[in-house]
Amino acid sequence: MTKIIFEVTEENLDTGLRGYPVGHCLTSRVDPMLGLYYYDKPIRDLAHLQPEEVIYFLMEGELKKGEGFESFCRELHKRAPVSKKVIDAILALPKEMHPMHLFVSSLVILGALEGTGDYPEDCLNIIAKAPEIVATIINHHGGWGKTPKSQPELGYMKNFAAMIRPPSIKDPKKLEEALRLFNILHYDHGGGNLSTFVGKAVASSLESMYGSLASAMCALNGPRHGRANQDCLVFLQEVLHAVGENATGDTVEELIRNRLLNKELVFGFGHAVLRVEDSRATIFYEAFEKLFPNHPYRKIANFLRERGPKVLKENPKIQNPYPNVDAVSGAFLAASGFDYPYYFTLLFGLSRIVGIARQIVYERCEAREGKGVPIYRPKYIYAPHIPK
Repeated sequence: MTKIIFEVTEENLDTGLRGYPVGHCLTSRVDPMLGLYYYDKPIRDLAHLQPEEVIYFLMEGELKKGEGFESFCRELHKRAPVSKKVIDAILALPKEMHPMHLFVSSLVILGALEGTGDYPEDCLNIIAKAPEIVATIINHHGGWGKTPKSQPELGYMKNFAAMIRPPSIKDPKKLEEALRLFNILHYDHGGGNLSTFVGKAVASSLESMYGSLASAMCALNGPRHGRANQDCLVFLQEVLHAVGENATGDTVEELIRNRLLNKELVFGFGHAVLRVEDSRATIFYEAFEKLFPNHPYRKIANFLRERGPKVLKENPKIQNPYPNVDAVSGAFLAASGFDYPYYFTLLFGLSRIVGIARQIVYERCEAREGKGVPIYRPKYIYAPHIPK
C-alpha cells in the first residue's frame, strides 16, 4: 500500500478537514476530472440500470445477474413491509414538521420498533423499507390520503412512484423514470461528504444503524448540503420569471452578471472536489432533453449551463465554474410533475441512505480485518486566543 504523508499546518485548522484522508471508502470515489464512480464504474455506465442492480453492485461489488442477484432481490422484497405499529407512529407525528425532520423521527421509530442491532441486517432492512417510509411521510405531510399498499415486486422505485400521491402528476411513466434516475445518481458520493461522514462517526460509538442514519439525515438537511437542489430550483424559477420563456442566452448572461455585481448568489455552480461539470449533471441534462424537451425549465437550465461558466471563469479565484448536480436535478424533478421542492431533500435522503448504510457496514464490520474503525476522536488544539 502506498504511504501517504500529509503535513498539518496552522492554516489547515478550522477548515472542516477538507482534503485530509481519515479512512477508506470501498464503494465510490469522486475524480476531479472524471466525476463520480461506484467502485470501478463511472456513473454514466450505471445510470441506465434498475435501482436493484446498482444497490446490489454497491453491496457486493459486482454487476453479475445470476442467482446471487435474484436472491438479493427476493431478500429486499421480503424485508420491505413496514409494520402497522411503525406506520401508525409516523402518522401520529405532526404534519407541521419539516419532511426531513419527519424522516429523522421515522428512522428512530423504525430502529426502536424493528431494529435488530446487527449492522448488515439493518442495512438491508432500512434499504428495503425506505420507499414505504418516505412515501408515507410525503402523503402524510402533503395531506394526500392513505398510502397505497407497498408492492416491492414492482421494482424499487416503480413501487415508490406508485405509493406517492401528488395531485399534479400527468405522466406516471415519466415520473417513474425521473425518480429512477434521481435515485441511482444519488446513492453514494465518496466517504467524506458531510452526511456520510457524520453517519459513520456516530456509528463509531456503536450507535445503531438507524440512529446513525438519523444523524446523517440531519446533516443532509442543512442548506449547505442536501437542500442545495431546492435552492437551485428557486433560483432557476427566479431567472425564468425575470427573463421570460422567450429568453435568449444573452439575456440570461446579463442577469447573471447583474446578480454578481449586486453581490447576489448564483446557485448551482462549483464543487468541493470536481474541476469539470458534474457527471451526474451531464446525465440529467441529457435526460431532460429526452423526457421534457419543451419544458421551460429545460431551456433556462441550458442557458445557465452555457452562460454561467463563461461569466464565472472571468473570476480567477473560482476553481470550478461548472454546473454541479444540484443545478439541474431539482428542475428535472419539477418538470416530471413532482414540483414539490420541500420534498427534494427527502428524495435525496431516500437515495443516499443506501451508500451511507453500506459504508457503515464496512467501518463497523469489515475494516481492520473485522475489528472495525475505532470511535472517531480527532484532535483539537486548545487556543485561548483564537488565531485570526
